[in-house]
Amino acid sequence: MNTEQTVLYRKYRPQKFAEVFGQDHVVKVLQGSLELGNIGHAYLFSGPRGTGKTSIARIFANELGCSENDIIEIDAASNRGIDDIRALREAVLSRPFDSEYKMYIIDEVHMLTKEAFNALLKTLEEPPSHVIFVLATTELHKILPTVVSRCQSFVLKSPTRAILRDMISGMVEKEGFTIDTESLDIISFLGNGSFRDTQGVLQKLISYSTDKKLTRDETELITGAPAQSLLQDFVTALNEKDIDSLLVLIRKASSSNIDAHIFLQMLTEKIRTILRLRFSEKMHSEIKEEIGNDEFSFLLSFAKEKNEINAKLLSELLNVYADMQYAFIKYLPLELSLFRLFEEK
Repeated sequence: MNTEQTVLYRKYRPQKFAEVFGQDHVVKVLQGSLELGNIGHAYLFSGPRGTGKTSIARIFANELGCSENDIIEIDAASNRGIDDIRALREAVLSRPFDSEYKMYIIDEVHMLTKEAFNALLKTLEEPPSHVIFVLATTELHKILPTVVSRCQSFVLKSPTRAILRDMISGMVEKEGFTIDTESLDIISFLGNGSFRDTQGVLQKLISYSTDKKLTRDETELITGAPAQSLLQDFVTALNEKDIDSLLVLIRKASSSNIDAHIFLQMLTEKIRTILRLRFSEKMHSEIKEEIGNDEFSFLLSFAKEKNEINAKLLSELLNVYADMQYAFIKYLPLELSLFRLFEEK
């Protein structure tokens, strides 16, 4: 079996700039430089994982006319020492095999040692005319300022949930599947602002489905996500200070094998959205587009006036999530937090 044709993030890796989602601010500049023939010698792509840094670098190389033989990818996590960079400095002196340019894509470049960075710096300052460097990193703050100053720097953005839903819809259609709105919302949320992670969630669902119909029930079962109604009931009970109902809902979530971390992530996002709606009317249209009309109306009803949904609750939920990492009873930190909140009342 050819994994290139079965693994979604490989099968649907963008092959040209027109297929890149959500990074127009980067794509337009690169396309402009290609049209004008104004090609730099070093580029730095930074941003969260799974946002398309290496994919854009490969497309850029292809647009420059680099053949596969002249695109060299280096994983700095495995080749991070000064000896590796010394070998690189020698390799760049050789001419391209069959292209005008030779491109070196160094992924996770922040993993290089300080000595390796210093060795790379000289080459970045004065590379051979046939060499172009693309450095990619998820941790821009770890890159030496002297290295950053030698590069054209681009910051890739995490895609919005709306962009992720568009991507999912397109993939599902191409794979011959159908999907409902609720499943789209869950998958885009669990993708956590990463194209690759979103595709990974979708991969599991497609692998499970036998009738090529991705439904909310299947999505909740496979991902461990709670039903929308359960979360809405929980928010309502929080606002009403109904500890009895809250504990019953937690028990229901636990007995239904709902992932505690996902439950809390989705609950925290709802509380956060309520507070954003309360304090920023200018964000209403953007939030409505992101979460849909029904969810927007539900959350807005809690945002219209001060109530038990407040910043203290949101802060408490963040602490609960940290405590869940080490709890032997996963929902216990949430129960304990509720006990504290309502004892104070």
